[in-house]
Amino acid sequence: MRNRFLPLAVLFWLSLLTVAAQPARRPVEIVVTADRDDWTYKTGDKVQFLVTVTRNGNLVKNASIRYEIGLEKLEPTIKETKTAADGKLTIDGGTLKTPGFLRCIAWVTVDGNEYRGLATAGFDPQKIEPTVANPQDFDTFWAAAKQELSAVPMDAKMTLLPERCTEKVNVYHLNLQNNRKGVRVYGILSIPKNEGKYPALLRVPGAGVRAYYGDVVTAEKDIITLEIGIHGISVIMDPSVYTDMGQGLLNGYPAYNMDDRDKFYYKRVYLGCVRANDFLTSLPQYDGTNLAVTGGSQGGALSIITAGLDPRVKWLGAFYPALSDVTGYLHGRAGGWPHYFDKTGVKWNNTKEKVATVAYYDVVNFARRVKVPGFYIWGYNDETCPPTSMYAAYNVTTAPKELKLFLDTGHWTYQEEKDIMNNWLIEKLTKK
Repeated sequence: MRNRFLPLAVLFWLSLLTVAAQPARRPVEIVVTADRDDWTYKTGDKVQFLVTVTRNGNLVKNASIRYEIGLEKLEPTIKETKTAADGKLTIDGGTLKTPGFLRCIAWVTVDGNEYRGLATAGFDPQKIEPTVANPQDFDTFWAAAKQELSAVPMDAKMTLLPERCTEKVNVYHLNLQNNRKGVRVYGILSIPKNEGKYPALLRVPGAGVRAYYGDVVTAEKDIITLEIGIHGISVIMDPSVYTDMGQGLLNGYPAYNMDDRDKFYYKRVYLGCVRANDFLTSLPQYDGTNLAVTGGSQGGALSIITAGLDPRVKWLGAFYPALSDVTGYLHGRAGGWPHYFDKTGVKWNNTKEKVATVAYYDVVNFARRVKVPGFYIWGYNDETCPPTSMYAAYNVTTAPKELKLFLDTGHWTYQEEKDIMNNWLIEKLTKK
C-alpha cells in the first residue's frame, strides 16, 4: 500500500476531500454578486447582478464580459456580451414568479485566458416544494429491507493498522456483512485506547471510488469514529485500483438497476449505513446513547437518509446533500445530483419504472421522516447540487434544524465551514 506510511495528519485531511476542492485563486478574478447582502429576494422582486473584473487587485479597463442568466442547470433565458469600461458591470437579472433560484454566469478573456464567475439569487427559497412522489408504501418498503438486513449476521472483521494508530487511538480496517449475497461494508474504525464509554460518529462518503483514512483527529477527542465506503471493496488498496474501478466496473454506479427498486444500487448502500450503525452500537466502548452521522454531497444525502432510516441516530450534519428532489427536471427546474433527468439523461431515464424507483431513494422522502436535530451547510453557487433541490428536502424537514449559508460557495467548503460542523457535532456528542 503506497499510503501506509503517510503522516496521520496528511491522511486525515485527505479523507476530508469531497467531490470538489476549494478553487485556487488566479491572477485575474471575475467576481459576480447580487445586489442584496443575503442574495435573497421575494418572488416578483427584481435582482441586479454586479460583475467586477480585477487583475492583481486592480480593475481591468474595457473588459469584454459575456454573461448568461437563467434557472440553475437549465438553458439560460438571457445571453449577452457587454464591455465594462471601468471593469465593473451592472446587469438587470429580472425576477422569478415562483420560488427558486436565478443564476448569472459571467466570463471574461484576459491575455488569452478565460475566467469565469457566478452568483445565484434565491427567490423565497424557504417556500420551495418538492416534486418527487412520496410512495404510500415507502415506510413498509424500508421496514422490510431493514428486517431482512437484521437477519444477516454482521460477521465483523477488524484488522489493526499499527501504522495509523496514535498514542490515544487504535485504528482498524473494518468489514461487515451487508446482505445475504455476501456483499460487505468496509471502513476505517478509530477507537480511543483508554477504557471507558464513548459516543460514536459515522462518516459517510461523497461520490466516487477511493481509499479512506478514518477520522483519527475526532477520535482523539474521545469519540469513536467510523468512516465507510459504499462499494463493498477494501478501503486500503493501492490508489490505482480505485482509479481503474471508477473508470470501469463502477463507472456510472448511481444509475445501476434504476428500473428496479429492489435491485437499485443504492439499496445496499443505504442499508450499509444502517449496518455500520449496527456495529457501532454493538461495541462495548459505545456509551449506548450518543450517535451522529455526517458527510457531504452523496455523504450529505446519506447523512439525512441514515437519520431517517435509523432511530438510533441522535444528530446529523450534512453538507450540500445530493440525491435531493431528482425529478425537478421533469417539472421545469433543476433536480439534484446525479441529474438523472437533465437534458443528457432524460432520454434514457424518464421511464415509468425509473421514476417510480427514485421516489424510494430520494433524500426528500427521508427528510420528511427525520426526527432528530440536524445542522446543514451549503452555498447558493453549488452547480453540482443545485440549491433548489437541497431546499426541497430541507423545507419538508420538521425536526429541529439549522442551515448555515456560505453564499458564494459552490460544491466545496471553506475551512471555517468544516470547523463549524465539526464543533457542532463534537458539542452534541460530548455534552453531559
